[in-house]
Amino acid sequence: MRVALNGWFLVHHPHTGTGQYLRALLEQLPQVAPRHEVTVVAPVSGAATPSLPPGCHLHPVVCGATDFAKLYFEQVLFPRACRAARADVAHVPYWAPPLLTGPVPLVATIHDLIPRLLPEYRGHMLAQAYTALASAATQRAALVLADSDASRCDIVQCLGFPQDRVRTIYLAADARYTPEADPALDDAVFRKYGLPDNYVLYLGGFDARKSVPLLLEAWARAGLGRHSCLVLGGQLSRPDRRLFADIPRLVLDLGLADSVHFTGAVAEADKPALYRRAAAFVYPSRYEGFGLPPLEAMACGTPVVATTGASLPEVVGEAGALVPPGDAGALGAALLTLLRDRSAARAGRELRLRQAARFSWAKTARETADAYEAAAKQAAVAR
Repeated sequence: MRVALNGWFLVHHPHTGTGQYLRALLEQLPQVAPRHEVTVVAPVSGAATPSLPPGCHLHPVVCGATDFAKLYFEQVLFPRACRAARADVAHVPYWAPPLLTGPVPLVATIHDLIPRLLPEYRGHMLAQAYTALASAATQRAALVLADSDASRCDIVQCLGFPQDRVRTIYLAADARYTPEADPALDDAVFRKYGLPDNYVLYLGGFDARKSVPLLLEAWARAGLGRHSCLVLGGQLSRPDRRLFADIPRLVLDLGLADSVHFTGAVAEADKPALYRRAAAFVYPSRYEGFGLPPLEAMACGTPVVATTGASLPEVVGEAGALVPPGDAGALGAALLTLLRDRSAARAGRELRLRQAARFSWAKTARETADAYEAAAKQAAVAR
């Protein structure tokens, strides 16, 4: 069976969650489902072409990188290339299915419905029109893949998509997230970011749903600076009134300058060391389609404090502390408990590792290959 995948994120945004998801699928599909021929329809410009894992074939399409070019690629060039490649199934690994696919059955992955569920993410009129197009086009999909049961429920309820045509297929942490450290490499990362000896780590973006201001409030109210330092990992965005708070200003206003450390942008290769050295990882997000950072932390053996928002209980399970989203008091108390009793935190290490081991990219790819077959069978029956 020939499967064609939309490779936009592989070229233009490889380090985002969607880009990493696509790359992991492409690495695993030829191994777990060698019966399928995997083709990536990718935009190219000039002589530059993306590198693909072994066993995957490239179908290049000349296309620019503007927002309009992206829309044209998704709605016109990708389905045209699928037909030219005689694909049996087309897979769009993010929420941008084409409205018209012709005879090729479509599988779409919807990681989350943030633009539909969270008003501050709806954007300007063109962004809302794009979301409306994606919502309408989803109805033509043979199958929709969700990252979690929470996302699956959102897709059924918000899009009115038939429940029996949505499958939950969990994501996974990369194999580099492990408790087994190379002390010399970890020490180099430690020095690179100027990390304090004792810290709680946050890593995962600074937009509104991530609730970093709430985390700072919890840190101040619980007096956590007496026990540890809070490391905020990642590149800060320019403050605005809608999505991004002025985090450095808030740190100063709360009197936390001595107990909060900013790393700036963090290289992907350095993240495992940051997790491993942390006394705990905190993730106060109020909405996630899946939530890779807590899983990555647990895969490194690090204690996790997260919220009960959306998918996070499915990811963390009983291996971490979960508090209600938006509750600064509960968040601070959970962190204080971990920092006061380090022996109890260390005792839960095996539970965290077992929980993280429940998720693997090989399993994700196997279940995705099964979805391709189901979509193709469904299309054959319809004919």
